[in-house]
Amino acid sequence: MSLDQYYTLGRSGLRISRLALGTMTFGDDWGWGAAEDTARAMFDRYLAAGGNFIDTADLYTGGSSERLLGKFIADSGSRDRVVLATKFSYNAEPGNPNAGGNGRKNILRAVEGSLRRLRTDYIDLYLLHTWDRITPAEEVLQTLDDLVRAGKIRHAGLSDVPAWYAAQIQTLARAHHLHPLVNLQLQYSLAERNIEREYVPLVQELGMGITAWSPLAMGLLSGKYRPSEAGHDGEGEGRLQVVKSMGLPSLADKFTPRNWAIVGAVEQVARESGLSMAQVAIQWAARQPALGAVILGSRNLDQFEDNLGALDRPLPDEAMRRLDEVSALPSQFPYSFFEPAQQAGLHGGVGVGDKPPGYASTVWTGAAQRVDFAAASTTEAAR
Repeated sequence: MSLDQYYTLGRSGLRISRLALGTMTFGDDWGWGAAEDTARAMFDRYLAAGGNFIDTADLYTGGSSERLLGKFIADSGSRDRVVLATKFSYNAEPGNPNAGGNGRKNILRAVEGSLRRLRTDYIDLYLLHTWDRITPAEEVLQTLDDLVRAGKIRHAGLSDVPAWYAAQIQTLARAHHLHPLVNLQLQYSLAERNIEREYVPLVQELGMGITAWSPLAMGLLSGKYRPSEAGHDGEGEGRLQVVKSMGLPSLADKFTPRNWAIVGAVEQVARESGLSMAQVAIQWAARQPALGAVILGSRNLDQFEDNLGALDRPLPDEAMRRLDEVSALPSQFPYSFFEPAQQAGLHGGVGVGDKPPGYASTVWTGAAQRVDFAAASTTEAAR
């Protein structure tokens, strides 16, 4: 699964690499992150490896991430090659409630700022960054549809929203013949699998692909931490303070018995496979159903080089099974209610299975397609 093998994102014709270049670390305005020369080296290395999917946000490093990307893309002449994703939601002017959130006024303000910083006249994938709890879904959808029709964005999606909200927006798009969403960006890793209950079946049914952020669980699965150690953040307090200020759980919140068992299993699989712990964790996430891409976020070139190699050697099925088992979600209502015995009661004791292979179905499954341009062929992606 090399970076120059591209997959369609959701129900779209947008072809992306399985590993995305995350740029939350581009710029040191937050007191941590990558200086311009390091960021440029990661950008150049990613393109050289065949990667084409780059993720940023107007929030990241106070706008420096977008500005640096705009410069790098212009200097390299790669605008038509790269798939550029950015996000809006967070406030740009304290004290002004309309300079943040997901209302039409802020979306239109935010998109103009991103276009300017990125030095482009269109954005390939524009994402609502975080649910603001107040803006009607109809207003968000109509504004995004207007931006597609105006040519300022090519596709739209959502990040960090409730599953019911994503389903509502996508259903409204279908019902009113508006441009549908193609992406949900969500936290996903061996230590954070909660999206499997609702979001994975949602996107498979409604035609969106998932892009996963924090596949290393805030660094827990990177190899820097062991159950026997105190768990001090080797990156320093700056990163944790930024995470806390954004309302996200800190890394220390992940130091639980369950997660230490996951770390131990990742370490064992890494030792057996010859991969690093980070590579094991990234590959596991990339091979899960409905995953369009895994977002890599590194602070230095050594980390980035290691992450880029995560798909070079497939993990054995038995290793994947062990990782699945140690990180499995506990049974939870209502899913615990849909057990085989319950299904027997629903169907009168008669076996009711899936349709046989090749049987026509009107329901789109959400499976991605692999496009290998070197071989000039298109096949169903392995799932």
